[in-house]
Amino acid sequence: MSDAPDLRFPRSPVSDASALAERVDQLRARLRLMSPLLLAERSGVSYDQEQQRFSLALLGAPLWVTYPDFQVALSEGVSLPPFKQALVLYYFLHSDGVLPARRWISFADLPEGRIYATAFQGYTGDRLARAFGNDLQAFRSACEHVGGQPLQLGDIAYRFVALPRLEVAIVYYQGDDEFPPTSRVLFDAHAGHYLPVDGCAVVGSLLTQQILKHTK
Repeated sequence: MSDAPDLRFPRSPVSDASALAERVDQLRARLRLMSPLLLAERSGVSYDQEQQRFSLALLGAPLWVTYPDFQVALSEGVSLPPFKQALVLYYFLHSDGVLPARRWISFADLPEGRIYATAFQGYTGDRLARAFGNDLQAFRSACEHVGGQPLQLGDIAYRFVALPRLEVAIVYYQGDDEFPPTSRVLFDAHAGHYLPVDGCAVVGSLLTQQILKHTK
């Protein structure tokens, strides 16, 4: 049996703070063994050798990641919550250099995604559809507030850069007398090269929460 650490997200990362802290320490220990230049190349992240730090953005928020201790902070120096630190560290560790596919797939089509697809839809697309109903203008405004770029999908859709090489889209369909409005979070087809399925679920949840903050 392998004695390698389990590097998946804890099943209840927000409530189990000790498990999350242990996981973050494990991720940092693994990353310290890797060349910062190799990590930058694989992840598409900028690395400043003089200041020994990476710079990137998580859903539009500029971040710094120090090397070799891999502390993650907002660019003004404010430390991120452990859960978001873990997400960024997973991105560094999981990235393998494959470029984005530039085509969209559902969460269910991600590696191991089908197992969690119903739950994921419940706290992402279904929440958005309940919040916006048939008000496509409100949905448009909320998406643009958080940096979305229009896509030609569904009745309306937007694309978001979650991490340097990880793009996410939200497609929305207006309802009618027979069918309610629906919404789905989609991922670039190569998302599995940059985050495990748990991490992709977190990205979808964070994006949904950001958009819901802009409901009227």
